[in-house]
Amino acid sequence: MTRSQPRRARGTVGHAYSALNLRLLLAGFGLVTMTVFAVLAFNADLVWLGVLCVAFAVVAVVDLIIIQRRRAARRREEPGARHSLFE
Repeated sequence: MTRSQPRRARGTVGHAYSALNLRLLLAGFGLVTMTVFAVLAFNADLVWLGVLCVAFAVVAVVDLIIIQRRRAARRREEPGARHSLFE
């Protein structure tokens, strides 16, 4: 049983359930963007918007952790394999 994908997922090791490298890139972009927006919102005295952006940044951090764990599991299953951004 592979641990790099959620249970009952339709994908396999050869055909991934989701593009982990692309998800990593998008989560990183979301983290940077929400952090910048939070700083700007707090500087503009929009505390509610800043808190909302911080919450989204925390979600992005959690997503980054999950993605990295799945990438590490895939690396253990396929040592030496190189994956493009879209797989």
